[in-house]
Amino acid sequence: MRRIAAPLALLLASTACTTMETTPVSTAVGPDRMVSPILTSPEAVDTLTYAQPQVARVTHVALDLALDFDSKRVGGTAELTVLAAPGAQEIVLDSNGLEIEQVTDGAGRALAYTMGEPDPRGGKGAPLTITLDGAETLRIAYRAPADASALQWLSPEQTKGGVHPFLFSQGQAILNRTWIPTQDSPGIRQTWEARITAPEPLDVVMSGVRQGEPESLGNGRRAFTFVMDKPVPPYLIAIAAGDIDFKAIGPRTGVWAEPATLDRAWREVNDTEEMVVAAEELYGEYRWGRYDMIVLPPAFPYGGMENPVMTFLTPTFIAGDRSNNGLVAHELAHSWSGNLVTNAVWGDSWLNEGVTTYFENRIVEAVYGKQRAEQEAALMFANIQETLAEVGEDAPGTALSTDGGYQLGSAIAYDKGAFFLRTVESVVGRERFDDWLRQWFDNHAFQPATSELFYEDMMANLVQGEAEAQALMLREWIFEPGLPANVAKPDPAAFATVDAAVTAYGATGAIPDAYTQWSSAERQRFLDNIPKQRSADQLATLDRALGLSGTGNNEELFLWLELALANRYQPAVPQVEAFLAEVGRAKFVRPLFQVLWDQGDWGQPIAQRIYADTRGGYHAVTRAGVDAIVGEPAQ
Repeated sequence: MRRIAAPLALLLASTACTTMETTPVSTAVGPDRMVSPILTSPEAVDTLTYAQPQVARVTHVALDLALDFDSKRVGGTAELTVLAAPGAQEIVLDSNGLEIEQVTDGAGRALAYTMGEPDPRGGKGAPLTITLDGAETLRIAYRAPADASALQWLSPEQTKGGVHPFLFSQGQAILNRTWIPTQDSPGIRQTWEARITAPEPLDVVMSGVRQGEPESLGNGRRAFTFVMDKPVPPYLIAIAAGDIDFKAIGPRTGVWAEPATLDRAWREVNDTEEMVVAAEELYGEYRWGRYDMIVLPPAFPYGGMENPVMTFLTPTFIAGDRSNNGLVAHELAHSWSGNLVTNAVWGDSWLNEGVTTYFENRIVEAVYGKQRAEQEAALMFANIQETLAEVGEDAPGTALSTDGGYQLGSAIAYDKGAFFLRTVESVVGRERFDDWLRQWFDNHAFQPATSELFYEDMMANLVQGEAEAQALMLREWIFEPGLPANVAKPDPAAFATVDAAVTAYGATGAIPDAYTQWSSAERQRFLDNIPKQRSADQLATLDRALGLSGTGNNEELFLWLELALANRYQPAVPQVEAFLAEVGRAKFVRPLFQVLWDQGDWGQPIAQRIYADTRGGYHAVTRAGVDAIVGEPAQ
């Protein structure tokens, strides 16, 4: 998943690691169905699930669901294949608001079940405990609630086409339990299949391979069938439905989008096949068959989500010049780090995001050149420095591995994780490092992992001798806060010209003539580093000279709007209002509301007015972040 900014409180957590063990499991259940191991060491225990997978676990999910756009509900059946320890009496699933109608076994025999008390802190939901009575198959008839946090139902007015409604899901980290009854933990991988019915003429895509053409049911509805025959963490089961079309890029790549967006999206991601080839040359075979993408309406709360075979993307990355295509590289890299090898618990999310961010930068270097890769790495390093300056070098949440749950999108999990691997590469050499990382993916494919396992693998298969072990400082990087002294800093020459222009602007107000010829990374560096206190005249001059309010690059537009609001620049308010009414990407939305709120009697009324109009159109993830700033408006 491409990052969003995280509340600083989420960074403050401690670390805990011990030795790794796995439970023995069979390698197949059913016809050629792969089953992944469960990790049982203390640091692999997921506190965000009610499941007890060492007693009984789900290995396969078969969904048969109907999409009801009028009631904004999903309902039908989930058939679960269960692998239980000898003598196991029950299985515990995760549920958050699910309405269970009946549970039967494979022969239709009713099974007893209880729904436990919901977690008073919210988010975790409640345990659904089912008496097995010898059953190896469970058939659960149920409906998801209308306010299921994983699902966002868009009215036609919230789409580009304006005629048909739209639905998309977002499962990470623990939201899929609001629409699928299963064991919702990244360490409990499951194969799955689905039959989804939807009203014509909508198309449905999922993070599984579509099986043939949709079937007309003769009642104004069609049925779509999907299969994912490789075990995945359940947060990667995803769905989207709407008025969407497809355009191929290469033999195994293509993009879906609303018709009004499709051509722009296709041009923006047209080098994706080249990226897949570059990724394979780095770290081995792409194992998922196709790599397709869907560009969703702008309400999608993230930059991207790495759902297998169907990456979900925000349209806000489309700039017309592929300058934000590091996003595509990032989600593609997740096909190895995150999807192929997955953190067993969310406190080790750097194993997904940090490794992926490093891999993303290597793809960018291979496809777009070393200069762009170094500039983007320098932006990452600045994120780390800003975070450490704000929370403190010793803040326990600045360790890569924490026991504090999932740090959503922090500069630590993503950027410190990437710089850890850059540092290891600089010590052992790129060739040896690449050989090691490739074998990590190969030897742990379709399995969960922990920080301790990653460390032990490095010590066993990469590190050569005690002197090198000391030079690498592996335990300091993974388990201790702050930034170790051996960090391989980015090349200071990457932004030498831009940094000189920042200094000149700060001293004399000189606006760089070369700004429009700079790369997007260079423009972002300039906007993010010029003096933060600006007068209305200075802001107007800057906007006129650089065309900031007219840029088609949302990363740059966001930096301009943030600067303008921080200086109470009234001419920017209408554009902020329009931007927040259309865009639901939390990376942009939450900070803009925060800067408005920080402006007290000037900004808070503006924030309240905008949020009263926009809250209902935001995904639950975005709403939760803004609610914490502004509070929920009165209805």
